[in-house]
Amino acid sequence: IRSSTYPYTETPLYTQNTGASYYESQATPAQVTTPATSQTVASTGSVPMYVSGGQIIANPSGGGGGGGGGGGGGSGTGTYVIQGGYMLGSSSQSYSHTTRASPATVQWLLENYETAEGVSLPRSTLYCHYLLHCQEQKLEPVNAASFGKLIRSVFMGLRTRRLGTRGNSKYHYYGLRIKANSPLLRLMEDQQHLAMRQQPFSQKQRLKPIQKMEGMTNGAAVGQQPGSGLSDISAQVQQYQQFLDASRTLSEFSEIDLQGKPLPDGIGAEDVKAFQLLYREHCEAIVDVMINLQFTLVETLWKTFWRYNLNQPSEATPIAVHDEAEKRLPKNCLVILSKYEPVLKWTKDCDNMLYQGLVEILIPDVLRPIPSALTQAIRNFAKSLESWLTNAMMNIPEEMVRVKVAAASAFAQTLRRYTSLNHLAQAARAVLQNTAQINQMLSDLNRVDFANVQEQASWVCRCEDRVVQRLEQDFKLTLQQQNSLEQWAVWLDGVVTQVLKPHQGSSSFPKAAKLFLLKWSFYSSMVIRDLTLRSAASFGSFHLIRLLYDEYMYYLIEHRVAQAKGETPIAVMGEFANLTSSLNSLDPDKDEEEEEEEESDDEMQQEISLNSNDSTSLTAEPLEPPSKLSRTDSRGIFVQALPSS
Repeated sequence: IRSSTYPYTETPLYTQNTGASYYESQATPAQVTTPATSQTVASTGSVPMYVSGGQIIANPSGGGGGGGGGGGGGSGTGTYVIQGGYMLGSSSQSYSHTTRASPATVQWLLENYETAEGVSLPRSTLYCHYLLHCQEQKLEPVNAASFGKLIRSVFMGLRTRRLGTRGNSKYHYYGLRIKANSPLLRLMEDQQHLAMRQQPFSQKQRLKPIQKMEGMTNGAAVGQQPGSGLSDISAQVQQYQQFLDASRTLSEFSEIDLQGKPLPDGIGAEDVKAFQLLYREHCEAIVDVMINLQFTLVETLWKTFWRYNLNQPSEATPIAVHDEAEKRLPKNCLVILSKYEPVLKWTKDCDNMLYQGLVEILIPDVLRPIPSALTQAIRNFAKSLESWLTNAMMNIPEEMVRVKVAAASAFAQTLRRYTSLNHLAQAARAVLQNTAQINQMLSDLNRVDFANVQEQASWVCRCEDRVVQRLEQDFKLTLQQQNSLEQWAVWLDGVVTQVLKPHQGSSSFPKAAKLFLLKWSFYSSMVIRDLTLRSAASFGSFHLIRLLYDEYMYYLIEHRVAQAKGETPIAVMGEFANLTSSLNSLDPDKDEEEEEEEESDDEMQQEISLNSNDSTSLTAEPLEPPSKLSRTDSRGIFVQALPSS
């Protein structure tokens, strides 16, 4: 019999125990308060019942209890929430809310989430986690609005903020995060649509680094200014290490090749060996601090190895550290070896190997979501690298400084590019998962006059019609299938493989790869131009996708060229660093390589601009594109790249 005083129309969350009597009777004043009065506690047996707003919480004892209109109960322990409030077991802590919830859900929230300063979590992420919890526990989930009320009841003082880029912003719970030991962290890693949103963004909190290096008492680098803006996240290393590849180890270094050159005066073979061992230990220490995200310690390690301010050791570099290094290799020997050409070349090779390994540790997958706090810490670290290194080596010969700075500069540039690529990937991921945007992009793309685009691009690119058409069709098909970002990456990799296949194993491979990159960029810019002139509604989405694909193509070409040359990508990029001519003189093979590249340049230019039997000079050609060009040159970079099916 249902009383008219306490109507309850919702389906009960728990089935009633048939062995217990449940009924509704006119409650006494000691048990019920009116909606206008404050909350009171009615004690029935050993477990209190919280009463609020005219609603009654069922006593869980098997003997029965007052029910607020169809309330639930059971033979087990714990209090079941009907309306108004709830408590966990016999705990004295109560939470006031206006929705129903099971003790298992409340316990799950407390076990997996915690409040913290300066962090946020998307509301949608939290609700997805809740739905999975209900599925596992075979519970009936409440809607998102009701769940939001429950969250605010359990975690008091939460605020919501709308965060994210314009057009893709989402509501976040500010001040809530997943606990470090929660299995949900692993879930967020595996399910990329739930990842990368737990973002500390407060600039007020500065965490002290974990001190791991023996003999060092302070993680802050010597001379570092408090306002440098380099936030240290090493105290949160367990939270962020899942995004690193900490399993990587430093590859073995080769022996120093003396190249038949005599040792400098005052230097023996044991000194060369000592330098080699010390440098290996130094590089291993750098890998160790990077895995633990102690970026500021890198400057300290540099200063320690290069004996910065030897006569006035600082707190961060104790006397004992300098003394041990001095016993193994005195500083005067270190200075002499820093001018010795075989040592310079060996150091350059070791640095390229070290930095390539560090890139693969910090950013093992450029497309995988990375928390913005980690991304920003990496970018700040890259920004500080060169100044740290030059400061630490102020008493070292210029020859060694140039070699070290060139490699560090390539390392810093690579970190900046890869973090930018990762940021673009996450922005584009939202576009590629939006069905409405994909459909609009397809509609706009079908209006593009590709024949006219090819007509204009062919004057510059000399691309074969069937190859470009094949790429166009593949692109539209992949877009129509609404493939994931990772599937797009596979498609782009396949395009690079097919286009460069004719040049595989050839000395012209690096030049052909770079030429393809230019042609890809030019052709895509022509497509974007057509979309712009047509005022395409999806222009912004295309612009973002184009930026990502251009950057990812650069990444692929960089690695293909490095593989073809048998070098690391860091070494390949280091070749194009802004170095002085004196650095080139350190490598005797550099001139020969440049001559070969110039000859290859000439050959490639002839392939691009002239027909095989045409003696007309390039300057004699008209500047205006002809009405129709023959695009069947069998030597073009796009030609025969994608065989027709």
